[in-house]
Amino acid sequence: MAALPISQARGILVFIMQIKLDPKAGSMLSRLRELFARNECRGFVVGGFVRDLVLGRPVRDIDIVVEGDAVALGHTLARELNAKLVLLDDINDVVRLIVLEPDNVDWQIDLSAIHHNLDADLGQRDLTLNAMAIDIALTAWDKQGVQTIEIIDPLGGLGDINKRAVRATGDGVFRQDALRLLRAVRLAAELDFKIENSTETLIRRDAVFIQHEAGERVREELIRILRLNATDETLLYLQELGLLTAVIPELAPSVGLAQHHEHQWDVFRHSARSVLALDFLLRCDNWPYTGMDVSGDVPWSNSLSKHFQAQISSASTRRELVKLAALLHDVAKPQTRTVAPNGRLCFYGHPEEGAVVAENVLERLRFSTRENKLVTAVVRYHLRPVQMSTDYALPTRRAAYRFIRDLGDATIDTLLFSLADHLATRGEMLDLTNWHHHANIVAYVLSESARMENTTPVKLINGYDLQRVLGLKPGAELGEILAELREAQAVGEISNRDDALNYANRLLIRKHEGTLP
Repeated sequence: MAALPISQARGILVFIMQIKLDPKAGSMLSRLRELFARNECRGFVVGGFVRDLVLGRPVRDIDIVVEGDAVALGHTLARELNAKLVLLDDINDVVRLIVLEPDNVDWQIDLSAIHHNLDADLGQRDLTLNAMAIDIALTAWDKQGVQTIEIIDPLGGLGDINKRAVRATGDGVFRQDALRLLRAVRLAAELDFKIENSTETLIRRDAVFIQHEAGERVREELIRILRLNATDETLLYLQELGLLTAVIPELAPSVGLAQHHEHQWDVFRHSARSVLALDFLLRCDNWPYTGMDVSGDVPWSNSLSKHFQAQISSASTRRELVKLAALLHDVAKPQTRTVAPNGRLCFYGHPEEGAVVAENVLERLRFSTRENKLVTAVVRYHLRPVQMSTDYALPTRRAAYRFIRDLGDATIDTLLFSLADHLATRGEMLDLTNWHHHANIVAYVLSESARMENTTPVKLINGYDLQRVLGLKPGAELGEILAELREAQAVGEISNRDDALNYANRLLIRKHEGTLP
């Protein structure tokens, strides 16, 4: 990055540099420049857009500060751009324009008013690399997307970008908005930058303030962290800074908690490593702890890839939510820890108790009901795949059916996570025989799940048939027999109406004889 200072008015450096911009971004900026000129309004592009412009990263969100009434200008621009307008803050005059382009990718343009002057506005931002601005009147781009531009840089953001450093703009920035604590760490990880020492000291000092942030704001930043690769190192760093257990205090007792010798790491590090192992199995990251590539044992396909890319909410995908489940899956181990007479550490019931803890965490962070159900299902049943069979045998069709029936929408997620949990348990001590067996179980249940999903069974019998032929009355017993019939049909034990009636009759006899629970 080459930048030449051209002026230093009022002690503020203005740099000139050449930027190559994506044609679509250049087109959007040109449209905005024309609209600002037409409305005789002065504005400055600020924040992350300028940072990413300098770094040559893709841009889709634009923050603009304007001289004058940002809300009134927002309504004008919304009409001109055929955009949806959202009033974000009527007290501080902040509006958002959402512009849908033909490629079905939204532009998000935030407009806010300059309350004092541009210099003061930039000085109130969180990090120096976000405290730069470009006069929107000077954003004309040539056909190749290259333009010589002036970057207003009062706090040395360009220098910090050159040094690959994340630096706070001042001593009180994290106390002004505690979400900046998480954002600083996330940006450092996202850009592969290093938080400089004095800023790291401020984060440690102010970490406790994140506890008072609104749950939904913390949730959005946490999801963005989980979207990154090498997430385990970011999570460990967050904990080192005191941030992770400030956000999720339920994790604190697991830090440093020893496990049985079959585990390479303590409970907290194991949970963090399982996040990495999951990304490895999803073909998003590397797994450096086995000395060999074991991903080939794990089923993978375009449909599985799409499954984990699927949106669960406007902000989250399955991948991010199952990574969150990985972080929380052993959260109840501290409270369930016992020592057997032979000295072995045991954690009986930790999946069930962990699901309750996870549910409370997600409710506090304002995750949706659907997001919460997926995460808690994975936590509750993460051990079940390896409990479906013994002696290296595959599960029975009945066991596979019951797993799929009980897990429902979380079937695939839980199966893949169980393998990640296995890798993060053994690490360099991985036993390949056990690993192959576990992978075979997952492959088999996945195939059964696909078979059941692609097969619409013919309804052999209904409740009225059972009432008429066997004399059953509406109630719990009738419902139980219908459920047993569905299971028997799913695993291929019955295939027609006569089979179903005979099977139901045998069930009824055994129930009345007391040989069935």
